[in-house]
Amino acid sequence: MSRAQDAIALLRAVKIVAEAVAKTQGDHARHLLANSSIRELLEKQLRQGEDTVKALLANPNKELEKAGGLLKETLERTAVVAEGLKQLSAISLPKVGSPGPAFEFGKAVFPAQQDGAIPKEKASDIGSLDISQITLKELESILSEHNKNRQIKLSYDNGRTPEPTAKKTDPEPPVQTVKPKPVEYKVPPPTTKDEKVIADMMKVVSSYGPSSSPEPTATLTPIDLPQLSSVAKQRKVPSSRVARLASFGNLFAGLGLGTINELAKGALGLGGTLDPKQALFSPANAERIVDTLCKVRGAALKLGQILSIQDSNVVSPQLIKAFERVRQAADYMPDWQVEKQLVQELGPDWRKKLATFDKTPFAAASIGQVHRGVLHDGTEVAIKIQYPGVAKSISSDIDNLVSMLKVWDVFPAGVFIDNVVAVAKRELNWEVDYTREAEYTERFAEMIQHMPEFRVPKVIRELTSQYVLTTELVPGVPMDKCFNLSQDHRDHIARSVMKLVLNELFTFRCMQTDPNWSNFLYDASTRKIMLIDFGATRFYQKPFMDDYMRVIEAATRNDRQRILELSRKMGFLTGYETTAMENAHVDAVLILGEVFSVEGEFEFGKQSTTKKIAALVPVMIAHRLCPPPEEIYSLHRKLSGVFLLCARLNAKIDCRPLFKEVASNYKFD
Repeated sequence: MSRAQDAIALLRAVKIVAEAVAKTQGDHARHLLANSSIRELLEKQLRQGEDTVKALLANPNKELEKAGGLLKETLERTAVVAEGLKQLSAISLPKVGSPGPAFEFGKAVFPAQQDGAIPKEKASDIGSLDISQITLKELESILSEHNKNRQIKLSYDNGRTPEPTAKKTDPEPPVQTVKPKPVEYKVPPPTTKDEKVIADMMKVVSSYGPSSSPEPTATLTPIDLPQLSSVAKQRKVPSSRVARLASFGNLFAGLGLGTINELAKGALGLGGTLDPKQALFSPANAERIVDTLCKVRGAALKLGQILSIQDSNVVSPQLIKAFERVRQAADYMPDWQVEKQLVQELGPDWRKKLATFDKTPFAAASIGQVHRGVLHDGTEVAIKIQYPGVAKSISSDIDNLVSMLKVWDVFPAGVFIDNVVAVAKRELNWEVDYTREAEYTERFAEMIQHMPEFRVPKVIRELTSQYVLTTELVPGVPMDKCFNLSQDHRDHIARSVMKLVLNELFTFRCMQTDPNWSNFLYDASTRKIMLIDFGATRFYQKPFMDDYMRVIEAATRNDRQRILELSRKMGFLTGYETTAMENAHVDAVLILGEVFSVEGEFEFGKQSTTKKIAALVPVMIAHRLCPPPEEIYSLHRKLSGVFLLCARLNAKIDCRPLFKEVASNYKFD
């Protein structure tokens, strides 16, 4: 029995020791876990899992739709890459190096690079490239290098190899074109007050008969196209909200660190500054702003471009200088992203509708980029492709940018930036709808059919969707290339543009409100002004335009009291402003009316209308009690742009007859 008891005791001792060891090891493991980053990662994953489950239970349809969208995007991206690899392996590319088969899979041709780049001299040896040994980024770099100076022309002839094209000296057979049937425009039933006004105005515009002028024939001589800015580069547009938010977060953090750095250098006498605003807009921070806005593009870049043309009395001159660089620089999408957008909008067979398509855009702006193409009948077209994610991120992009600028207090209180932002959001939502822009382009062509000095390009409907707009490619150069033309040409341009803006206001009550000079192209050979880009077009309500016409007429008569009364009625003034504010407002209106009241030629180059108004801005900013009517933001932006254009053209024109003509035909309610 004693041996049995001893054995039992021994087993009990072993059990106690084992339990003690297990407890010690467990405590040690819990200690390690509590102080390890793995615990935070696990907890984060658990929280994310719980949030996902809660969101799924709360709104299963929305979450499933979101998951389906992510899956669809992944499959589309994979399909684009697969198609690219398929086409790459199917064509014979010229090789620089030893001859060999087009592709040798299984052989490592290029040694791995630490930075992921491929040597330039080896990047050209595509014939011996082993795709299985490189990353997608490296492949994109190789293809970009190889095709840098090579233009690919796409030709389709029912699936057969195209015949060699005739030389330019050979006579070309006449092309028979079939005139398309008139397009019937169906305006959806109005759901808001603004939409009802637009619907009513569309009915008025529809009363204009179709243009009796002949259809423009296909241009045989290639049109000279503008070139992208030398600082523009190919860069992917972040399309998800998370990626765009991260870009703004990085910008905000970078600006903070850059500002602290400048202030520290100023305090230590190492060159910086002690002024916080100057430190904020240091060259390094300006570069951060330019780089971020050019990367995300969209609404933030558009707002930056708008702010770049503001007066330095309204917005910080350092900020204007930074945004001026933003206005001149805009990156463009990589080829795979362009392909994805076109396939998504026009279908996988979109190339068959074109004879040629230039992969490199000739213009890149805040919302989209423009490529040149040629239809099978020889018509040259401009294909505007919207950046992905821009339409869905307008509100968040503007809020992110403005919130950041508000932190640094760059906007005076009298600017009423919240009202500016609200108007900007609404107008940008119009601009990203290319279907709406196509409709306004065609309507505007009907409205100006009696003005031979203007031409609106024809919309190619079969190559147009919500995010892709294709129009006839028209000749001409932007207005900023016309400043050195003869006085006759410059006066003709100024007179035509002034006539157009007056008719937009008081005849059509429909205005293309973007004052960008690139929206006007001048063809000196025909003396025609080409009107393009109607995304910012809007209608104005009749009661507002009635009062605005009365204000301008009072200004031409120098009737200060009448101007003051109408300004209070329209909402420019509350009636409780200081005398200084009222005088500054009336003086600004009189300066505007001076253009239409001077007898004889008005010399824009000497009058400095915009500078006179700018001199009154500080008083109005300091004493303004209410924001102006929302219509004024876009209207005065366009008027300011036109006056500045006339000044830069150094034009000498008689504006009074132009105003008297539209005023005499204006019908008040």
